[in-house]
Order: sequence, then structure tokens, then C-alpha cells
Amino acid sequence: MKHIICVGACYLDTILTVPKFPTEDSKLRATKLTRRLGGNCPNTLSVLEQFIDESIELHFLAVLPSEHSGATKFIRDSYSKVQIDPSCIYRVAYDESPSSYIFQNGETNSRTIVNYNELPEMTKEEFVHQAHLLSVSKEAVEGWYHFEGRIPDIILHGIKYLRASLPGFKISVEAEKPGREGLQELASAADAVFFSRSWAEGHNYSSAKECLTAQATLTLPDALLCCTWGSAGAVALQKSGDGTEVWQSVNAWTMKTREVRDTIGAGDTFIAGMLFALSHHGENWSLKQKLEFANELAGRKVIQEGFADLAGQMGLNTKLPWYTPKLA
Repeated sequence: MKHIICVGACYLDTILTVPKFPTEDSKLRATKLTRRLGGNCPNTLSVLEQFIDESIELHFLAVLPSEHSGATKFIRDSYSKVQIDPSCIYRVAYDESPSSYIFQNGETNSRTIVNYNELPEMTKEEFVHQAHLLSVSKEAVEGWYHFEGRIPDIILHGIKYLRASLPGFKISVEAEKPGREGLQELASAADAVFFSRSWAEGHNYSSAKECLTAQATLTLPDALLCCTWGSAGAVALQKSGDGTEVWQSVNAWTMKTREVRDTIGAGDTFIAGMLFALSHHGENWSLKQKLEFANELAGRKVIQEGFADLAGQMGLNTKLPWYTPKLA
């Protein structure tokens, strides 16, 4: 059996939909309040579990509050197929999960996020211990390790451990926040890299293709590179050890009869689509098909709130003639 193990922070999101963004020292009534699991990897896993079959197990490796806290119970109850034991690390002295308070602006569909997190981050020793524990207790020795680019020095240590001790795993990383040092080193060590538009623009790239062209010289010889660019679509580059390159690009997927409703987690949904394509269809889907699938999945996400039933939407309404859903 293969495994997909996502490593990152877990947040509890409180989303306030407001008619306009509030000015300082003002009072404003929200039109809607939603609470749900949040964070890059939790969002990706929420989508992935809708598509996987019995051939793959999903795991979440994260730092969580006390095992018996209400926050941890909420996290457990939010998943149907994702396993958080024995992979997660519990901080017994803490009861609260990291939290995000999100203002969704009804005028512009923009979002403003305020985060709070008091949990101590994962250490190098803790990652190695949990990865070893998974490999022994769950026979997790092949598949994908996907890392949120959160704590680069810890992740880089983890990648080196995986390369030496668990060579059956491919490794993907996300480069999202431009101000976070060490993401370039992670990108240079991974089998697949997902670059955000904000990271690319923060490094003075003016387009997705310009970003990947530059990154082609800085990453592994056979790496897969993807860069999403919002309404401008996405670009993918598959390199090979012999120096050849395969490029693909897509326009942003839209539906004429539906407007953008919720952009929170669109990038995480794209990553879920690519991880599904790579893990289930690595050999029988072309790079173009993988990119088209992930792009449409992300597009369908932004025209609805949350992540529910994206697999159903892809199965019933997709325009991709080669995609035949096999839902678990």
C-alpha cells in the first residue's frame, strides 16, 4: 500500500463574511459566520480524501494540542479517511489549536487573515521519530511526503532523513510566502514544487513561466515544477535527467453561470489535485492531463464555499473526457 503524508500546521478557521472590509475603530455586522478546519495541509487532505481509493492511506503529521482537548476532537471529527495517529505530535500542556480569523470581503471577494498560534513548532528529532514510527507501525515506506513550506530548516533536515532512510517516498514542497527564508533550499531538494504567485512576485518574477524558467536551473534534474497565477491560470514544467523539458499551461478554469464565492484554499485544492494525479495516475496521465485536472478542481472550489463534494462535481460535471471517476 502507498501512503500520502502531509506535514504542516493545523488551524481552526473562523470565517466572517462582511459586506465590506471594516475600517479601524468601527463596528460592522457580519452576514455569515463559518467555522471549519484550516491550514494548507488540512485543506489539501480534505480534498484528497474525496478521491483516494483503498490503494492509498492518508496521514497528517502535525503538532496538535492535548490529545483530549476539544480542538483535537474537532480535528479528528473533520476527517473520514485521514489518519492522525500515530503521526501527530501532541502538546499536552495546550488545549487550543492554532486559529485563523478570516474576513471575507463581499465587495471584492478578497480575504484578510489574522492568525494566532502558541503551539511550539515541531523539532527535527520529533519529525524523524514520527516518520520512523509511521514506517514501522503502518509500513509507510513508499508514496509521497508533502510539506507545507513552514519551518524550512526542520523540513530540510526531514528531507535528508527521508532520502537516506525511506527512499521509496517522493517529496513535494510548497513555496508560498515570499518573506520566509529557506524556501529556495527546499525547492532545490524536492521532487515536486508548488510555487504560489505571491512567492514568485516576491522574487521579482512577472509570470508563472518566468518563475519556472528560472527555477529550472535551481531544482533537481527530474523535478516537476508548478506555478499557479490566479486568474491567469497555471504552468507546469516536467524536467528529465537527460535535459529535456515538457511544458504545459492552462487558463484559469471558470464557469460562466457561477461567480467566485470563496478563494480560501484554492492553492491547497490545486495541490490536492496534483498529488492525486501523481499518486493514482502517475504513468497513465500526461502532464497536460494532470495540470488540467488540478486546475479544474481548483476552479470548482472557488465557485463554492468550502471543500465539500468536489469529487462529486468533478465526477458529474467535468468536461475532461479522459477522466473517469473511481470514488472510494
